[in-house]
Amino acid sequence: MEEFRAEGRGGPADDTTLGDTLREYGDKWHDPAVFERYVAEVLAAAEQPAEPLAVPVTTLWYVDGDDYLGRIAIRHTIATRFLREYGGHIGYDVRPTARRRGHATEMLRACLPYAAGLGLESVLVTCDTDNTGSRKVIEASGGVFEDERRGKLRYWIRTGLPRV
Repeated sequence: MEEFRAEGRGGPADDTTLGDTLREYGDKWHDPAVFERYVAEVLAAAEQPAEPLAVPVTTLWYVDGDDYLGRIAIRHTIATRFLREYGGHIGYDVRPTARRRGHATEMLRACLPYAAGLGLESVLVTCDTDNTGSRKVIEASGGVFEDERRGKLRYWIRTGLPRV
């Protein structure tokens, strides 16, 4: 998390899930009780979102042994206008020192069967127009470009769930 913070994540203007997490827990990670509470909240979000307008989300950590490399969040639905337009079904982060090694592509491809298990035939994945790395990850994972909306590129990826 310190690597993310060093690149400027977690500041007041960072309106991402990672930004929210860093603001709430960033100074308290080393307290086992705080970390336990954080993990409980992440697990509970798959069943009952904490915020009234939130949707269920499953967060999976990508690790190599004891080393945290990144996380991927799979939203079970895109029932809010924000998610339908900009956020999509899937969001991911790879720690700065682990980037450019194929981890994001592996994470995205590996979560597609999970999304299919949620009944999602296709998932919306978005990235900022200037995020070339993420665009390449999405395209390498089968992303089909739909359009650009207010600085976000929007792609659909088939999960492998057969069409009914």
